[in-house]
Amino acid sequence: MKKKTLLYLKMIAFVVILVILDQISKFVATANLMGKSKYIVIKGLLSFNYLEGGNKGAAWGIFSGKILMFVIITIIAIVIISIFIRNITGIMCNEGKSATLMVLQYTFGMLMAGAVGNLIDRVVNGSVVDFICFEFIDFPIFNVADCYVTVSCVLIVVMCLLKLKEEDYNKIFTIKKNY
Repeated sequence: MKKKTLLYLKMIAFVVILVILDQISKFVATANLMGKSKYIVIKGLLSFNYLEGGNKGAAWGIFSGKILMFVIITIIAIVIISIFIRNITGIMCNEGKSATLMVLQYTFGMLMAGAVGNLIDRVVNGSVVDFICFEFIDFPIFNVADCYVTVSCVLIVVMCLLKLKEEDYNKIFTIKKNY
C-alpha cells in the first residue's frame, strides 16, 4: 500500500472515531438528560444540562433556524479542510514526515470531525444537541464537537504562528495541488 494512501486511511479512521465519540456523547446526553434537571459533575465548575429544543443556530444560537445555510457552509468547510489535509499529506510523503506537520494534519482532522459531528445533528435533528455547561462563568451550553472545533482552531493558529515554516505554510494553504 502506498504511503500516501496509508496516511489518508489513518486520517479517515481518526475522523470517524472522533465523530462516533461525539455522536455517542450526544446520544447518551439525550437519553439521560432530556427533560431532567442538570447533572452536576463538579460543583461550581461543570455540569451536564440538556439544551431543550437543541441549538438551531451557531455559537450562542446566532443565525438560529438557518439550517440550510449551515449545511452549505459546513460542506464547503469540509472540502477546504480536506484540501489542507491533502496538501499536508503530500508534503509529508515528498519531503519526509515532521512532527509539526503530523500534529497539524491530525488537528485539521479534529476540526473536520467537529464540523461533521454538528452537521449530522443539523441534518438528522434540525438542531445540534448541546449539553456541556461551565458553571463558573456565564457561557453557552456546548457539545463534544464544539470542543473539537475550538481546540483545533486554537492549535492551528498557534502552530501557524509559532511552528510552521513559511514554505510549508504556503504549500498547505493553497487550493492547487503543488507536490
